Amino acid sequence: MKKGTALREARFIKSVFELGKLPAPLGKEVAFWGRSNVGKSSLMNRLMQAKDLVKVSKTPGCTQSVNFFQIGSNLFLVDLPGYGYAKVPHHLQVLWIDLVSGYLATRENLRHVFLLLDSRHELKDLDQQAIEFLASCRLSFSLVLTKVDKISDSLLAQHRTFLQERFAGIDVYYSSAEKGWGMAEIQRKLIKEAKV
Repeated sequence: MKKGTALREARFIKSVFELGKLPAPLGKEVAFWGRSNVGKSSLMNRLMQAKDLVKVSKTPGCTQSVNFFQIGSNLFLVDLPGYGYAKVPHHLQVLWIDLVSGYLATRENLRHVFLLLDSRHELKDLDQQAIEFLASCRLSFSLVLTKVDKISDSLLAQHRTFLQERFAGIDVYYSSAEKGWGMAEIQRKLIKEAKV
């Protein structure tokens, strides 16, 4: 895919439920992660200009596998299970944690991670832990504040100041999958980090 090309050539490749069954690295990967119900699926669909390529549900915990989507010949977007959803059996939570942490810590062709944060809420402890985990893995990552169309300008300004002060040096994006806000900026970052 040439630089500047819209991410509209996406196609679903595979869902993986066990770390040992991850596909062989075939290209550069960019992952999307965040708390359950953060709007990850909607954002990915908007980025790829696809209505329902990534499964969207109003029920938290819908994504239960690592899902791979191919863009062009050598770029893969990776949809990771969300964290923080307590209404699933404990053994499933453990499996998800092992799967996601194993993928993030060991995937050699992973180029960047977009960590999504819900703008309607303050930073949660689990969000902070996710940020610390990504940093400990020495991964390139950005923060994406989602659903900014649902909050006031003053609250958005507060979030912006807080994130810039607390996470200096980390790129922060502000988005609305429903309105399309921030998609172009995220897409440019994605393409730059994947070096395609």
